[in-house]
Amino acid sequence: MDPGTTTPVTSAPVPLLEIASSFLVATALLAYVNQRFFKLPMAIGVMIVALGLSLALAGLDAVGVLEGVHDHVETLLHSLDFSALVVQGMLSLLLFAGALHVDISELTEYRWQVGLLAVVGTLGTMFVVGFALWLVAPLVGIPLSLVACLLFGALISPTDPIAVMGILKSSGAPKNVELVLTGEALFNDGIAVVAFALMLGMLGGDAAPTLGETALKFAREAGGGLLFGLALGWIVFHLLRTIDQYQVEVLITLAVVMGGYALATRLHVSGPLAMVVAGLVIGNHGRDLAMSDRSRHYVDMFWDLVDEILNAVLFALLGMEFIIIKFEPGLAVATVAAIGVTLLARALTVGLPVALAARAFKLPDGAWKVLTWGALRGGISVALALSLPAGPVRETLLGLTYGVVVFSILVQGLTIARVVRNAANER
Repeated sequence: MDPGTTTPVTSAPVPLLEIASSFLVATALLAYVNQRFFKLPMAIGVMIVALGLSLALAGLDAVGVLEGVHDHVETLLHSLDFSALVVQGMLSLLLFAGALHVDISELTEYRWQVGLLAVVGTLGTMFVVGFALWLVAPLVGIPLSLVACLLFGALISPTDPIAVMGILKSSGAPKNVELVLTGEALFNDGIAVVAFALMLGMLGGDAAPTLGETALKFAREAGGGLLFGLALGWIVFHLLRTIDQYQVEVLITLAVVMGGYALATRLHVSGPLAMVVAGLVIGNHGRDLAMSDRSRHYVDMFWDLVDEILNAVLFALLGMEFIIIKFEPGLAVATVAAIGVTLLARALTVGLPVALAARAFKLPDGAWKVLTWGALRGGISVALALSLPAGPVRETLLGLTYGVVVFSILVQGLTIARVVRNAANER
C-alpha cells in the first residue's frame, strides 16, 4: 500500500522479519485448515478461510472483543506494501513458473487467438467496462468521472494468470481452451499495465497522450519486453548447455527471473512479458536440450513449489486485505453493478466473437462459456488499485475492485468446473 494513503493503527514500524514470518505462518495455518476440513483447490480454499477469518475479526472488533488481535493484524497489513509485493515481487516468479510448462509449439498453433484475446480483448474490456460504469455509477449513487471509470476498466481488464492457471488445473477444461485462456492470461498483463499508466496520467491532470505517443509507449513497453525476454531466454539456454549440476541450474533460473525483472524495470520495458517469454524459451528449449533428466527434475520441482507456495501466500493476503479496505457507504450496490458490468464486457468482447466464430477460433462449441466465465481477476487488479494516489476515487475504485475480485475467485472459480461440464455436453 502506498505510504500515507491510510493512517496506520500504530506509528511504530514493524520489523520486516516479523511481517514476513507472520504472513507465512498465517498462510501455512490457513492452508492446513483448508486441507484438513474443506479440501478445496488451495488458492480458493486459503482465500475463503482468510476472508472468513477477516470477517470474524472485524465482527468481534465491532463488539469490543479481541480488539488487540484485530489491531495487530491491521498494523501488519498496513506495514505491507501489497502493490509492490505483487507487481515487483511475486508476479515475475509466478509468470515464469507458469510459462515454464507451456508447450510453445501448441501455443504457436493458437498464436492469433491468444493475441486477439490479449490485445483486443483486454482493450475492448477496458472501454466497455469504463463507459458502462460511467453510465451506471450515478444511478447507484456513486458518480465517477469518465477517466476514473476507464481507469477501473484498465485495472480490472486483465485476467490474472495466477488465478487462471491455478484453478484451470482442476477444472477439466479441453486442452485447447485451457491453452488459449492461459496464454491470454500470461500475455495481457503488459497491455493492461500500459493502459492503466496512461489512464492514471490523465486522472492526475496530465494532457491526454496523442495516438502516436500511445503507440510508441505500447511498442516500447510490450515489444521491448518481448525482445528482452527472448534475449534473456537465449542467454540462459546457452549457459545451461555448458554445465550439468542441478543446484547451479536452479540458481541460474532464479537469478534470471529476479535480475531480469529488475533490469526490465530499469530499461522501461514490460517485465511481465519478458518473464513470460524467458519462461517459454527456457521451458521448451532449456529443459529439453540443455538439461539432464536429473537437472530437469529438480528445476521442475523447485518452480512447482515456488508456484504453489506463492499462490497460497497471495490468496491468503487477498483474503486478509479485507480488514483494511474501507468500504464507502452505499458501495455495495455499486459493487454489484461493477461485477455485472465486468461480466457483460467479457461476454461482449470475448464470448460473443468466439460463439459466432468458434470454427475460425479452432475451439469446440461451448468454449465461449468457459472463456467468459473462466476469466478470473485476482491479485494484479487489487495491486494496481492499491497503487492509486490517495483520495475518494482511490477508496471507491479499491472497494469496487476488491468486490469484483472476491466474486471472481469465489463464485466463478468454484463453479468453472460445472461450466466446463455444461459446455462439454453441448458438443
